[in-house]
Amino acid sequence: MAAGVEGPAVAGIPVDFILFALTLLGVALFHDHTLKVGLVGLTVISVYKLLFTGFQAGPGLGGLVAHFAHEWVTLSNLFLLLMGFALLARHFEKTRIPVILPRYLPADWKGGFVLLVMVFVISSFLDNIAAALIGGAMAHSLFRAKVHVGYLAAIVAASNAGGAGSVVGDTTTTMMWIAGVSPLAVVEAFAGAAVALVIFGIPAARVQHRHSPIIRHAHEHTHVDIPRVGIVVLILAAAVTMNVVVNIHFTALADSFPFLGVAVWAAILLTVGIRRPDWEVLPETFMGTVFLLSLVSCASMMPVEKLPAASWQTAFGLGFVSAVFDNIPLTALALKQGGYDWGFLAYAVGFGGSMLWFGSSAGVALSNMFPEAKSVGNWLRHGWFVPVAYVAGFAVMVLLVGWHPTGDLKAALPH
Repeated sequence: MAAGVEGPAVAGIPVDFILFALTLLGVALFHDHTLKVGLVGLTVISVYKLLFTGFQAGPGLGGLVAHFAHEWVTLSNLFLLLMGFALLARHFEKTRIPVILPRYLPADWKGGFVLLVMVFVISSFLDNIAAALIGGAMAHSLFRAKVHVGYLAAIVAASNAGGAGSVVGDTTTTMMWIAGVSPLAVVEAFAGAAVALVIFGIPAARVQHRHSPIIRHAHEHTHVDIPRVGIVVLILAAAVTMNVVVNIHFTALADSFPFLGVAVWAAILLTVGIRRPDWEVLPETFMGTVFLLSLVSCASMMPVEKLPAASWQTAFGLGFVSAVFDNIPLTALALKQGGYDWGFLAYAVGFGGSMLWFGSSAGVALSNMFPEAKSVGNWLRHGWFVPVAYVAGFAVMVLLVGWHPTGDLKAALPH
């Protein structure tokens, strides 16, 4: 326990975790007030620790200040990356690649499946929220605005599965990257994600084809914006290159400055003269980012030594928990605890949230585009193949990849 003080507990559960769980429950119940819930939760937990337990860095205000002095690089990196990736997503949309992609879709149910594959691939190098929205926009056009709830669940699942094996595809994997997990260590999540894609993608595509067959739009006069493609590549390359250079050649400095986020913004600003970024998305992105940072901050103050030991069983369970509670703070807790196989964790918390519409940011975003998806009953009834796919994909990882935990994040190399 922080500062060597054993805090109060209820039925053996530290009050810290109870307050944190209530915060996450509030987020799950009040989707229109998530920022307020997150900030109130952070305030309550901070005050509780000030009064009763102190922090790992010490008691009182001094301990609180020291705690955030230790966390500022992680929080700054996450802030800069989330804000920067929002602009990156808009750059990608304006390349007009999403408009041209449907040219190559088959006309029958296989067209719906290939669209899900496209969402999966796009999410692997673009934020999964953007991938889900791009997929939703394409589906709205291709299926005459008649998109089945089961297919909407599949779009969310495809975006989350595609982002699970890439450190630039999901906020959770980006957090692992910032914490020192090797990008190659999470790639194994693609083993489970690819199997899951087939298991949920085929029935979802067949359901959608029966509901409303695909209509192909040629877009013969639409051309790719090559300069914007170059900007997308440059921003991603800047992030990857900076991370590799710092963690290989300047390891001692990695925790002292938000190199990763600064590299992304340097690339964005350097290309302003080529194509103007959509600065208009930043105010809304800022609100969402502050909300996520409030949850990450709450998680950073939890006494993780009280959590169940890291194991594949625990990771498997976290997938179901992430369907109800936001996966960002769950990932923060796991990173603080250590001892996980990060590829398994990436798959579990990344893809597991697809089982309910509010279990992931991608699901919430797509449900705002298609309000009929905001029904737990309909999501489970029509998207039953998503939890089946989650279990099957995880089983494949256990049997074929194997659980290989690592304690030292900086040493989280592929197996």
